[in-house]
Amino acid sequence: CASASLQTSVEVLMKSNKRAILIFLPFQVLIIAHVTAGMVNLTRHEKEKYFLTATGEKELFPSLHDPHSRELSVVIPAYNEELRMPVMLDEATEYLERRQKQHPPFTYEIIVVDDGSKDKTTEVALRYSRKYGADKVRVLTLVKNRGKGGAVRMGTLSSRGKVILMADADGATKFSDVEKVEAGLNNLNPKPENMAISCGSRAHLEQDSVAQRSVFRTFLMYGFHFLVWFLCVRGIKDTQCGFKLFTREAALKTFSSLHVERWAFDVELLYIAQCFKIPIAEVAVNWTEIEGSKLVPFWSWLQMGRDLIFIRLRYFTRAWKLQSPHKTD
Repeated sequence: CASASLQTSVEVLMKSNKRAILIFLPFQVLIIAHVTAGMVNLTRHEKEKYFLTATGEKELFPSLHDPHSRELSVVIPAYNEELRMPVMLDEATEYLERRQKQHPPFTYEIIVVDDGSKDKTTEVALRYSRKYGADKVRVLTLVKNRGKGGAVRMGTLSSRGKVILMADADGATKFSDVEKVEAGLNNLNPKPENMAISCGSRAHLEQDSVAQRSVFRTFLMYGFHFLVWFLCVRGIKDTQCGFKLFTREAALKTFSSLHVERWAFDVELLYIAQCFKIPIAEVAVNWTEIEGSKLVPFWSWLQMGRDLIFIRLRYFTRAWKLQSPHKTD
């Protein structure tokens, strides 16, 4: 009897402990999210403050705080992209040069941000800088890998454009579709503060892509979409397309508060934009999947899911705060 009573007591205690763990687990996650929250790091290494001119001399990058001096800046984050990037740069420069000839007042720049690559990404980009001149093509080489979000932010903060386009180095989106996202931006009528963002979207291609994916990858995709909608961003079907156009003012407002530097950075950017009530358009663009993606389906989706939860919790606990734009060091 004593043994049976002891066993019953142990079982009751174990059940109580399980309940306690389940009850306090959300609070533990909340505490972990708050304590491990990193602050915005806009500090540059000395080598990241300069680009090379045609004569090989170093010249300081401008600041996003400065008035614009170009119509369009194109920021291209690149990590180990020596093989895929030339196709994208050829398409982009051909389009932009043709547009400039047709309409001489149009001015542009391309900023390739080498995110600590281990291959010849910087050397490939510098070939285009020598061909078109450093006034049109500049290369920002990061001393160490920050992640795609960190690379986009560093390039954006160094840009001169009235509007700033984020474009992937793989050329998955047809570059001439910049006209579509420009139209989306203009339709928002971003006045008087000139705040607006226009996002390229692949949502119209989703059904075709589902037919080609495994059930598991489809489950991960829909799970991610649900977390984005539930925790962070509503009203945008495709937050992850790497083809987004910002007014200069909207870029300064959003990138100054950005914390996430890896895959989920797009979601935080749009979350920040919605908190600031910046108008956002979503525009269908042509998109083709290019081999050589750095995204590892299961682990990348898992990391992004974790980041989404932490984004929401860190803003909720005010570990992260929406910041006023400030200058970088």
